[in-house]
Amino acid sequence: MQPIKISETLSIGAQPTEVDFAVLASQGFKMVINDRPDAEDAVQPGSTAEAKAAEEAGMAYAFIPVTGPAITDADVFAFQKGLRLAPGPVFAHCKTGMRALTLHALGEVLGGRMDADEVIAFGNRHGFDLAGAKAWLDRRATLNPQVTGFYDPRTFSVQYVVTDPATKRCAIVDPVLDFDEKSGATATTPADAILAYVRERGLTVEWILDTHPHADHFSAAQYLKAQTGAQTAIGEQVVAVQKLWKGLYNWPELAADGSQWDRLFAHGERFKLGSLDVSVLFSPGHTLASITYVIGDAAFVHDTLFMPDGGTARADFPGGSAKALWASIQAILALPDETRLFTGHDYQPHGRAPRWESTVGQQKQSNAHIVERDEAAFVALREARDKTLSMPKLILHALQVNIRGGRLPEPESNGRRYLKIPLDALVGAAWDDAP
Repeated sequence: MQPIKISETLSIGAQPTEVDFAVLASQGFKMVINDRPDAEDAVQPGSTAEAKAAEEAGMAYAFIPVTGPAITDADVFAFQKGLRLAPGPVFAHCKTGMRALTLHALGEVLGGRMDADEVIAFGNRHGFDLAGAKAWLDRRATLNPQVTGFYDPRTFSVQYVVTDPATKRCAIVDPVLDFDEKSGATATTPADAILAYVRERGLTVEWILDTHPHADHFSAAQYLKAQTGAQTAIGEQVVAVQKLWKGLYNWPELAADGSQWDRLFAHGERFKLGSLDVSVLFSPGHTLASITYVIGDAAFVHDTLFMPDGGTARADFPGGSAKALWASIQAILALPDETRLFTGHDYQPHGRAPRWESTVGQQKQSNAHIVERDEAAFVALREARDKTLSMPKLILHALQVNIRGGRLPEPESNGRRYLKIPLDALVGAAWDDAP
């Protein structure tokens, strides 16, 4: 295993043994990035063993497992972030070094430091054929819409800017407003990052779209509407969620009619994002009101499907149903296999870097909760898993904001805003998880 120097920051190579980690550290490397999925062959150490070997050698470690056909923007960004935050020189590997160099080359192009037409020659200089990377870039240039994900590590949420390249009009999907439950502080940091992205690219925000009222973070929809003037929208079944939580909060003055949004979408309804057609699928199960937005060749499924290695979301919130979730998943998987699916959360299974884009075909082939299961087996799995989960720590905080379209409570006579927390309203206390 001989590292190939790509730059002062990066070297790449083939699969190291566990013994090689100490050698890499002696050569001055401060971080190892593993771009190889576990169990590709019987002799590779695997991520757990590599992380331990890196720690023992005094090196940082990152796990960004990819296969060539399934590389996404998220993988490229994670690789670039690893290089940017590394405490010193990085050794990145897969089986041969090809995927490591591919991720680096793609990052250089997306970052504007290399032209796409230079990628083949760049690979040749280092002894690799990067025709696959060039094909990935060519394919990405034709995608419609363009989708950029913004990962929020505090809530494991993914927010999206979805752009029609022809008109430069965009939609913001499921934006996050910061809330710290310990101090009661709110902030607009994630939403402001989206606004900066929009300004830098000269985009016009046409829609702010919620897939459902979120239980684990506040929605920034109202803040973004105030900043952009864009229309807000959600599925029409939000009215049922409002009525349910209106009772739980003992909130008689709440208008449970969906009037907090500019548009309420019905199943099958169509609208426009710039020149692109958008259709709405009613996708209940995780909540009563969950919907999927299908925009061009992309579908925004939020908590209906996670990445294939993450399976599916829980269905035990008030109004949730594992049986309904199964039916919603089947409707999504009936879309063409090449449809890009964008999920709303990623909890980084096995310690890998965040990911949020898959395809219908990939989900049908490898989703951990779907493959080789029928409805009965899925419902049994989902309900058993849900019984082991405590409620999200922000559910009682967030729902009273999010069933009002992201509006914070009105200030009281002293100028402060106050949340109302019903006691003993939900099952699933944190101590129920204790052994």
